[in-house]
Amino acid sequence: MADWRGFWRPRSLRYEFGRDDPDAYYDGWLDVPGVWRELLGPLGEPSGRRWVPSLYDPGTDRSSRAPRQEAPDDAVLVLAGSFLLKDDVRWGLDAVVHLSTSPAAIRRRVPAHDADRVVGAWERYVAEDDPAGTATAVLRCEDPRHPAELLRE
Repeated sequence: MADWRGFWRPRSLRYEFGRDDPDAYYDGWLDVPGVWRELLGPLGEPSGRRWVPSLYDPGTDRSSRAPRQEAPDDAVLVLAGSFLLKDDVRWGLDAVVHLSTSPAAIRRRVPAHDADRVVGAWERYVAEDDPAGTATAVLRCEDPRHPAELLRE
């Protein structure tokens, strides 16, 4: 299991254009080369896979210093996070579950001071990257305790 927050860039880079900028959140918070170099690339190798579950600890704003781990050949990676169906990430993933969420549901779940940034970035993501059309499966997730599968025709 890996979480996208473990691959965020340092706070000074994330907040370069202000803490509330939805475009900076969408385009610049995730260290995409780091995800490929330390996580997706090594786990895509046929054998001898040594991967790092995180590069960064956003709580301390420092390197996580997570040790490399061995992955068996039949390992399955669960990578959780936002915007993972953007072009620069999605082509490395075999199967993806997209959690479809309305802006109102997002506003209910994130702190008020983050809502405009998160909702703005989410709306751009949905419009530009069509995650529901790209994902292997889509769950409607207005309430995380009661997700509902969306069936495709």
